[in-house]
Amino acid sequence: MLDTQVKNELMTIVDTGRYLDRPEELACYAYDAFVVEALPDAVIFPETTQEVSDIVKIASRYKVPVTCRGAGTSVCGAPIPLRHGIVICFSKMDKIIDVNTRDRYIIVQPGVVNVDVQKALAPFGFFYPPDPGSMNTATIGGNMAMNAGGPRCLKYGVTIDYVLGMEVVLASGDIIRFGSKNIKDVTGYKLSSLFCGSEGTLGIITEAILKVRPLPETVKTLMVTFDDLDNTAKAVTDIIGSGIIPVAMELMDKLTLNTIEDVANLGLDREAQGSLLIEIDGVKEACEREMTLIIEKVKENGAIHVQEAKSEVERERLWTARRSAYGVFAKLAPDIVSEDVTVPVSKVPAMIRKIIEITEKYGLKVGVLAHAGDGNMHPMIPANKADKEEWQRVERAFDEIFQAAAALDGTLSGEHGIGLAKSDYLPLVMNKQTIDFMKKIKQAVDPDGILNPGKFV
Repeated sequence: MLDTQVKNELMTIVDTGRYLDRPEELACYAYDAFVVEALPDAVIFPETTQEVSDIVKIASRYKVPVTCRGAGTSVCGAPIPLRHGIVICFSKMDKIIDVNTRDRYIIVQPGVVNVDVQKALAPFGFFYPPDPGSMNTATIGGNMAMNAGGPRCLKYGVTIDYVLGMEVVLASGDIIRFGSKNIKDVTGYKLSSLFCGSEGTLGIITEAILKVRPLPETVKTLMVTFDDLDNTAKAVTDIIGSGIIPVAMELMDKLTLNTIEDVANLGLDREAQGSLLIEIDGVKEACEREMTLIIEKVKENGAIHVQEAKSEVERERLWTARRSAYGVFAKLAPDIVSEDVTVPVSKVPAMIRKIIEITEKYGLKVGVLAHAGDGNMHPMIPANKADKEEWQRVERAFDEIFQAAAALDGTLSGEHGIGLAKSDYLPLVMNKQTIDFMKKIKQAVDPDGILNPGKFV
């Protein structure tokens, strides 16, 4: 529990209903979708940037750890208050401040849910491209903290590609702003790139100016199934190699497909060894040409069934299948680890083979799910953490999966972040000097180490 003096000072900032410290309340903020849990000493719900600043100033004075939380959809332990202290939850800072499609931006508070940004823009014929699998729940602040991606990032890029500017509260409680409402702005350091993806270790984002794009004229969606998973992966490299960049190219293996079908009954092909959900958009004539070439490429790689969505309802049905994968797969065991390794697209077939080889070696089930067009793979292993022997096999399997990704010129994360899950593996992809440089940046802006302590820096 927090010292009484600290609690009393904090409660001068927020009223009783926005300060929680009963054990049964704190338990709701002790976990995310990773497997580690830690109770905070208090959870506070600010409504303004000034309140965040005042809270952090008190935390800084008393050296109390501060961990920020959006919707808790992280799968790497990033919002876990590992060293207890204060959790600042942004569910009450959920205002859309301005929608300006003429100048192509939207301004939001960190607690705004991703899908609500999409809904706010749609009547104007615009959209915000980053679309993580948890977009119906995940908040913009969390998306920025993790530099989230999603299926559409193959064509459109990840969160940082859409951040024009932001407001940040530093560990001292000082409020800074950088960037602007301009599409082009090269004034000073590109600080957005430093704070976006920093997982709350450098500062607390309290407002964001985000770039938006006009909705495309045409969208076409295909579900393609294959009788061989290796051919599924090869089709990905052939399509990308032909010069086409789809909006999304999502790969699912047989176990993932069948697990989705068991729950959702969407009419998916249970006999398929692999599938690709492919989406393209743009001008109608260009889409027609690209679709013809894509169908040609998948058939050259042994596609056994090609289904084009004929309506928006069919398209949504196909995407429901893809977006439900993690949720339905989690039903297979008490726990699930969904990891996030990325390799060059040309090495996607080799990485998938390594994932299957490694998990078979340790006698584990694995669902292979991938944003295959950009090489980002999410191997999902259901297991029981209470079974220590099984859990050791899971840990050893992921040790080898991370090593395999590094050996294929890959990296540890394409969109999930590092958090608690992969901090020990940074030396696989970064030399000591690089890791030390990150630590120097952390020390410079948070000398007492109060912001999200215990994570990758």
